[in-house]
Amino acid sequence: MRETAKQDFLRRAGWENAAIAPLAGDASNRRYDRLRRSNGEWAVLMDAPPERGEALAPFLAIGARLNDLGFSAPRTIAADLTEGFAVIEDLGDDLYARACAADPQRETPLYAAAVDLLAALASTPPRPSFHWDGVEFLTSPYDAKVLLREAALAVDWWAPLAADAWSDDASAEFGDLVATAVEPVSEARGALVLRDYHAENLLWLPEREGHARVGLLDYQDALIGHPAYDLVSLLEDARRDTGDALRAAMIDRFVSAAAIADPEAFLRDYAILGAQRNLKIIGIFARLRARDGKDAYLDLLPRVWAHLRRDLAHPHLSDLRRFVERWLPEPTPEAIARVRARN
Repeated sequence: MRETAKQDFLRRAGWENAAIAPLAGDASNRRYDRLRRSNGEWAVLMDAPPERGEALAPFLAIGARLNDLGFSAPRTIAADLTEGFAVIEDLGDDLYARACAADPQRETPLYAAAVDLLAALASTPPRPSFHWDGVEFLTSPYDAKVLLREAALAVDWWAPLAADAWSDDASAEFGDLVATAVEPVSEARGALVLRDYHAENLLWLPEREGHARVGLLDYQDALIGHPAYDLVSLLEDARRDTGDALRAAMIDRFVSAAAIADPEAFLRDYAILGAQRNLKIIGIFARLRARDGKDAYLDLLPRVWAHLRRDLAHPHLSDLRRFVERWLPEPTPEAIARVRARN
């Protein structure tokens, strides 16, 4: 039935005769196909099934807003919100991860361009709502409730799978520690936070100019919050290593470009959001294994754990660090094998 609906949408959109080739997906329920017409036109078909919790309107509306700001989000060619299909601009294949792997000398200039975009985005007051085709939705805040709920994924999914024993008391203590830790960032409302700003969601478009050289993907879950969050996403990537020198240089670049008034406070906030995000990722990767049967993400956990330990070294996070060191199992090969062995 889904295939029939897809073909019907392509016919209505004028792409029914296009050649179709699948593109690599992500951890979500969305699927992508590359479309090629006989006249040489290219596009991407986005399949976001509403019955599986996917919504197109946020992606299309936020993308249009990013376009208005001069950024390279894929432009919408045709869409059906009810069915969950869209034909969008094809930004190519030059993902940051691939570009840096092919030529390590490109890493610094590409990351610098990505950081400059974040600084420009941070200087633009975020909108409280977006509209697309008569649909309006509010942009929710990245507040204490959301920050805590996300961090708790580590104790909801990873800890019960990897630990020899886990208790509700430990989860409650963890919640209290996280709530205290995120207080300095929980009221921040200064930026549109794209949330998945990393090397496999960024494309290099050298034929464009300025901030438009950075192609943007996967921003439909954007919230209003602290600008350090997306910087953490970029520099503490779960999928590729980023060196200490690159991270330090790019943080300094952002602080300068965004005219951060209190660099020390910003570094604290960066560490807080880094710890929060990495705890979330640990939980998500464990959930992908336990709930969805996706094993490959477990292999990324040691890198995420290294990011977490580095963030927890900040003095503001000392209490949370002691809890993690005592109670949260490190993703050693043995722990990962234990999780894989569970049904």
